This record gives sequence, C-alpha cells and structure tokens, in this order.
Amino acid sequence: MGKRGYHHGNLRQALVEAALDLIEEKGPTGFTLSEAAKVAGVTPAAVYRHFAGRDDLIAEAARQGYEIFADVMQYAYDQGQPSALASFEATGRAYLAFARKYPGHYIAMFESGISVNRTPELAAVANRARAVLERAAEELSQHIPPEKRPPPSMFSAHVWALSHGVVELFARNSPGTQSPFPPEDLLESGIGIYLRGLGLIAPDG
Repeated sequence: MGKRGYHHGNLRQALVEAALDLIEEKGPTGFTLSEAAKVAGVTPAAVYRHFAGRDDLIAEAARQGYEIFADVMQYAYDQGQPSALASFEATGRAYLAFARKYPGHYIAMFESGISVNRTPELAAVANRARAVLERAAEELSQHIPPEKRPPPSMFSAHVWALSHGVVELFARNSPGTQSPFPPEDLLESGIGIYLRGLGLIAPDG
C-alpha cells in the first residue's frame, strides 16, 4: 500500500484516497478511521470534521466509484453505437474492466454492505450507472417479439448479475476459484449464450 498523503489542502479527498488504499489491502471492515487518518497524514480528530464514521467515509468512496463507473458504462455504450448489440455487449465488458482498474472503488460499491440509498447523492449516481445498462437492454430487446420480451430492467439485471459473478469468482483472485479460461472469455461466452437464448444472435454453426 502506498501512502498517498494529504495534498493541496484537500483533506476530505485525501481521506477518501487513504480509505481506498486500506479497502484494497484490508477490506471495507478491516481498518479504522484512525488508520485512514494516519495514511492521509493527519490526526484522527481531523477526520471527524468531514466524516461522522467509517461508513460515511466508505459511502463517499462508493459515490465517487459510481461516478467513474457511470462514465465508463456511458463511454462503452457510446462506443457500440449505432449497434444495439455492440452497445449491450460493450457495457458488460466495461463492468469487468472497471472492477480490475478500480478495485478499491468496486469493493466500496459492491462488497462493503453500504446501501446505495444511504445518501441521495449516492442513490442518484448509482441509478445513473444502472440506467445506461437498462437503456442498452431496452434498445436490444426491441428485436425480440413482444410476447417473448423480458422487461428491460430484468434483461439488464441478468447481465449485471452475470458480469458481477465473473468478477467475484474469477477476476478478484477468490481462493479456490481459479478458472482455466480468462474472465473476459467467460463473460463474453456467457452473454453470448444468454443472447442466443433470446434469439438475438444466431446459433453457432
């Protein structure tokens, strides 16, 4: 863990960055506010001018993570346009890419037990991220006959769950869950099987 320290007078952000370091190293419940203060290079008392407790600090890390995540998802969606299929597949891959590049944020968002409804700001940005995948699902689902069409929220939730499962089991070095296949291949093939089942892409062969 590299000590980031207190820079440029922005103590609040220095504490968030310290928390991200500690979350990556020890998990979301494996550190105290005093440790975060030490990593940030300030006294423990200074923390309470910005955060009431550790959960508030982790919630802010999660909020910032969702901001990045929403932007990553939107970029992936835009890169796939004008193809609804390409945009949908790109948002699935973006999930995996985000988890790898921003592990501290990812853990704060999805593994800390912090509710996305803890603050209005956190809820709003989490909804913005989900909305990108739902929009991609809704566009793609227009190619399914209405009587066979799942709701876009269900459609996107299935792919979110598939992406999350690949990340948790095979992209974050979970003990005893080594896969003989790269996580990217697992995710792509899983999404492919799902889309074939809905008739959105042609069967192999």
